[in-house]
Amino acid sequence: MEHNLAVGLDIGTTKIVAMIGRKNEYGKVEILGIGKSKSLGVHRGVVNNITQTIQSIQQAVQEAEAAADMKIDEVTVGIAGQHIRSLQHSDYITRSNSETVIDVDDIDRLINQVHKLVMLPGEEIIHVLPQEYKIDGQAEIKEPIGMYGGRLEANFHVVVGQVSSIRNIGRCVQSSGLGLEGITLEPLASANAVLSQEEKEAGVALIDIGGGTTDLAIFRDGIIRHTAVIPFGGNVITEDIKEGCSIIEKQAELLKIKFGSAWPGENKDNEIVSIPGLRGREPKEITLKNLSKIIHARVVEIIEQVYVEIKNYGHEEQKKKLIAGIVLTGGGAQLKHLKQLVEYITGMDTRIGYPNEHLAGDSDDDITSPLFATAVGLVLDGLKRQERKKIEQQEEEVVDEVETPQETIEEEVIEKPVKERRSFLDKLTERVKDFLDNAE
Repeated sequence: MEHNLAVGLDIGTTKIVAMIGRKNEYGKVEILGIGKSKSLGVHRGVVNNITQTIQSIQQAVQEAEAAADMKIDEVTVGIAGQHIRSLQHSDYITRSNSETVIDVDDIDRLINQVHKLVMLPGEEIIHVLPQEYKIDGQAEIKEPIGMYGGRLEANFHVVVGQVSSIRNIGRCVQSSGLGLEGITLEPLASANAVLSQEEKEAGVALIDIGGGTTDLAIFRDGIIRHTAVIPFGGNVITEDIKEGCSIIEKQAELLKIKFGSAWPGENKDNEIVSIPGLRGREPKEITLKNLSKIIHARVVEIIEQVYVEIKNYGHEEQKKKLIAGIVLTGGGAQLKHLKQLVEYITGMDTRIGYPNEHLAGDSDDDITSPLFATAVGLVLDGLKRQERKKIEQQEEEVVDEVETPQETIEEEVIEKPVKERRSFLDKLTERVKDFLDNAE
């Protein structure tokens, strides 16, 4: 596949999306092709039927390939699900020589030390995200490289997930005939797609309401502060409508999309929808007021759970902390009057997030729907990884070319500053690949 192309694969509970994107000359992302299929083997963000998931992935990928008229080899995949949890952790290293400045190796050593944290059985660390550093007791340092100091410590945001779930996702992707370029936490991908840098600085909570899960990511001062996955999403709303109105799921889903509202006061008592009965039975008549009461009850429950998470992060001064308030995205964000309800429950400013932050101006309206926030974010992530690879390759070429008597010194000089830190995810991806290759 070309160098400046990336493919995001969003394996969701209700849909699987494959999206092909590339950077244009203005540094924006153009979406070349998109494929979407119904997701059958995923429950609450976790794969529970490998065969069905593989079929759905292949269908989405083929559709995207046909739209873009090209072949896909590698994908960046998102991971979510109720097994994801995050924790704060601080760690330090003591440097043997405080006369030299702190470099990338010191930070790698510190990050690798966090990876040795003992997790619960069956859990694995997915992301280790440094937040602020402290050097010899001097706090609030954002970039420690180049500074002097003997003791380097940092606060970390550590995201943990289940080994088996991560491997199952890797398995599905590889069995679909695709390479695994990387794995990214879905709320982080969605955040990249819909949030502006200013919002991340000011403090913002991103709520991504998917089919099976609702993901939360909180940013402040440009740094990710908290992530959580709540095991409820749009599907439970559909379930409630199905039970409450005694209709089949397909009809419940259509009702929700076409007539659903999160605010019961909007509908008059005499607004009625008639739904054809099954096999010659009488049609059912459902008042929109009742429909929105059912939706309202469940949405309030989801938002209150998310709000508890936001408050857990912020303790007392919550309102002061997140100046930019809440951004809603994901398919569930399309529910009518949801913004007003969220503002009412939380008292925080709210907007709907469309993934057009980094997309080219002439992108199709369909693509900029909140529905595709995660997929767009995964494409962005894939492009970032490609750039990193490019830099590493260029370094190697430069090092090969330098063949003077001082070769060793030159190598040192060239290697150190440019070498980008490989995120743990790249290493994890490699481990998942190795594991799958050995398991074959």
